[in-house]
Amino acid sequence: MAKFELKLPKMGESVAEATITNWLKNVGDRIEADETVLEIATDKVDSEVPSEVEGTLVEILFQVDDVVQVGQTIAIIETEGDAAAPAPSAVSTSSEFKAVAETVAAAKEAVATPVDFADSDKFFSPLVKNIAKEEGISLAELESITGTGKDGRVTKTDILAYVKNRGNQPQPVAAKVEAPKATPVAPTATKAAPVSVNGADEIVEMDRMRKLISGYMVKSVQTSAHVQSFIEVDVTNIVNWRNKVKNSFEKREGEKLTFTPIFMEAVAKALKDFPGMNISVEGDYIIKKKNINLGMAAALPNGNLIVPVIKNADQLNLVGMAKAVNDLGNRAKAGKLKPDDTQGSTYTVTNVGTFGSVFGTPIINQPEVGILALGAIRKVPAVIETPEGDFIGIRQKMFLSHSYDHRVVDGALGGQFVQRVAQILEAFDPNREI
Repeated sequence: MAKFELKLPKMGESVAEATITNWLKNVGDRIEADETVLEIATDKVDSEVPSEVEGTLVEILFQVDDVVQVGQTIAIIETEGDAAAPAPSAVSTSSEFKAVAETVAAAKEAVATPVDFADSDKFFSPLVKNIAKEEGISLAELESITGTGKDGRVTKTDILAYVKNRGNQPQPVAAKVEAPKATPVAPTATKAAPVSVNGADEIVEMDRMRKLISGYMVKSVQTSAHVQSFIEVDVTNIVNWRNKVKNSFEKREGEKLTFTPIFMEAVAKALKDFPGMNISVEGDYIIKKKNINLGMAAALPNGNLIVPVIKNADQLNLVGMAKAVNDLGNRAKAGKLKPDDTQGSTYTVTNVGTFGSVFGTPIINQPEVGILALGAIRKVPAVIETPEGDFIGIRQKMFLSHSYDHRVVDGALGGQFVQRVAQILEAFDPNREI
């Protein structure tokens, strides 16, 4: 018999950790090769972890809500062959992870007054919060811990090290408030679930993704100085062209041709003309992005929002863009996106017109500096200029709403960029070949 270490697989260049959300197998269960053992979640996407071998699950090293780093051993599977036997260093690593897991379990058994961390601007994993609550660590203490995880996040190793050396740590204190007489500060009370006054209201806790989205939106508004510019666009040529070619396009390519890839193509071209919009901000530094990766905000069946990313969008022709849009959209609805599919965007587009909205004021997808909302296409009476004079006609028009970060994008750049998108759309060739 040999033991195989099931590790958290690499899920993309920018994904370093994941949270265990559900074990589908228990210790003692038989596992087939490629059978799913557990479910995990990154900041944006839920995924499954299959077994590479056939055998019996003999040990689980992490529990639900634990945050695991890519490459860490999460379970031991006993196999019948010898080929899967781990190297000595791997066995040692497994023992270390087991020791950490046991330490975490011991921390959870401690009795302490619950503390609420909802008011913190920092992200803390459910496991870190649980350990902090059980150890009676205050919000100020938790925020003072130096994190070694991705983006400076506090990991379970960080907080356990803090707990171990807590007696030697200087305790952070709240800012002093001048008063005639010093009075003791009451401990922070745990926020209880709201209660229906009339007994008829339904109270439902947010799911994990909605909590994440909520945090992202609040953080973005607190981080970026949001400013909006709006412009109306005549897309009559685009509407007529799509109506003319959509059936032949689907027959030839096996893909539906929506308006979205046409708009995404225009945005990618405008970003090449105005690279100042294809940047991100980190502290006092501006990062100029080499690649143009377009985020495509998509509504999920459960009402939540996700932003899959079209990588190197400026290098795709319209056919390639249509295939990318459809692929990501379909996999988003089916819950089949991979973690890397939602990472690395440099600019985001959202289609508020899908729900009939004429325009909107979208919130920037951090750490980007702009987001474009596509309004509904409507038939409206419009003035048509011709050499023979001006006429009133029926045209297909829409609004583009551009939200941008006024910390680094002034009105000139923000307005010129959305104007350039409009110019590209209005100059669309009605005789274009596909």
